[in-house]
Amino acid sequence: MTKQSFIKGALILILAGLITRILGFVNRIVVARIMGAEGVGLYMMAVPTLLLIITLTQLGLPVAISKLVAEADADNDKARIKRILVVSLSVTGVLSIFFTALMILGAPLISKTFLTDSRAFYPLIAISPIVPIVALSAVLRGYFQGLQNMKPSAISQVIEQVVRITLVAAFTTAFLPYGLEYAAAGAMISVVLGELASLIYMITMFKQKKRFKVRRQFFEYVKGGKKTLNDLLSIALPTTGSRLIGSVAFFFEPIVVAQSLAIAGVATAVATAQYGELSGYVIPLLLLPTFITQSLSVSLVPAISEAAYQRNYRIINHRLSQALRLALVAGGGSVFILYVFAEPIMELVYDAPTVATYLKIMAPFSLFLYFQSPLQATLQALGLAKAAMINSFIGAFVKIAAIFVLASRPELGIMGAALAITIGFLLVTFLHFATVVKAISFTLNIREYLKVLVAILVSGFMAHWLYAHVFDTFILLFKTVGSIGIAAVVYVLLISLLGLIKKDEVAKIPIIGGWFK
Repeated sequence: MTKQSFIKGALILILAGLITRILGFVNRIVVARIMGAEGVGLYMMAVPTLLLIITLTQLGLPVAISKLVAEADADNDKARIKRILVVSLSVTGVLSIFFTALMILGAPLISKTFLTDSRAFYPLIAISPIVPIVALSAVLRGYFQGLQNMKPSAISQVIEQVVRITLVAAFTTAFLPYGLEYAAAGAMISVVLGELASLIYMITMFKQKKRFKVRRQFFEYVKGGKKTLNDLLSIALPTTGSRLIGSVAFFFEPIVVAQSLAIAGVATAVATAQYGELSGYVIPLLLLPTFITQSLSVSLVPAISEAAYQRNYRIINHRLSQALRLALVAGGGSVFILYVFAEPIMELVYDAPTVATYLKIMAPFSLFLYFQSPLQATLQALGLAKAAMINSFIGAFVKIAAIFVLASRPELGIMGAALAITIGFLLVTFLHFATVVKAISFTLNIREYLKVLVAILVSGFMAHWLYAHVFDTFILLFKTVGSIGIAAVVYVLLISLLGLIKKDEVAKIPIIGGWFK
């Protein structure tokens, strides 16, 4: 089986992430055009329930499988790899059957009582078959990632989106005459079939690349897998805990914001609109580069797990340094664009230029947000998933408390919520970093960070000058796009000249990398 370097594996996932982000955006446009806002609302009502069920079914096993398979592969221990896979399939199989049944039986109660719209019953039922499909895919994805072969995961993501987009228009249009709830169910069916196509590809790749027969002595491996199960759960449960903490904090966030703004004297309708602007307009823009940092994180877990198992701390430091540098470079480009062009971006995308104030304040600090995923992945790879969970809990608790304290002040209002969210992700990043430093005596290359700061400032000044003087007579769209385009080229040239992107790293980019060899 082809084993990729950390950087090549990460770049393959980044390219796949970019493609799936674009295809996902197209999918949302298609669904919105056909079903309208109400139909999209019914579709989205089922999504949080689905995500919660999938989180509970997966139980954080993909990260645990990736780590343990990487360690076993370092010893070329095929029997241990098979045991990890067999135990993982058994656990997810049982959980997926339980939670699928729970989702189907609970759909009437969830739709009527919790979602307050009985029509949500249909998309909930339509999406329920996806649970075992995603569970099995997650196990296979963790297996391939543990062997540091990221291509199956990357290609399966693209296949899932292509199949979904190909079918969504047909299904929603076909079911629309029967009602919006059926159209929403049709959209969910396209999601299920997309995931099924992805799983079929993963199974095909597994059969071609596997080093052992899974079915041979399956139950013997299950019976003798108590230690393996304990090893998996020691990583998986804290990983799931971190995700659940994030989900619970996300659940309470709008409630605390609404109550705090009410104390500050803000009317309910105004408070809802303000929170919508912050969480629906600003936060998604700040999160745009995270598909890069998440891809780095997925590739980082097996790479660092293998090095940690071999007690090669020099390699651990090197790979983490690479990941943080690439996260910084990617985030740096986003920061200067969002800061300088906050108003025109908000006006062009959302027709809400006044919201740019939140974006300007939060954008510079979002650099720390982009470090969070690689640091958390490192902690999981080092067997410190519990510490990462505790850090996430502290950050979530402080964020919610800060929202209440700051947003309830009349002079701050919703700006207090923006500041509190910023405090939350800064705190988690610093806690993760402190835990990593304590574990492996990691040190930052300050010179590299200063170089990125120089590139951000120079590109930012260039962007402002272009927007104010060179493109000032153009209409807003061309003025903004032209300024961003040239400033982005300047940024790429600067980081290349300053040695922040290495030639050998660029050469590993899929498709175009061969040009640089």
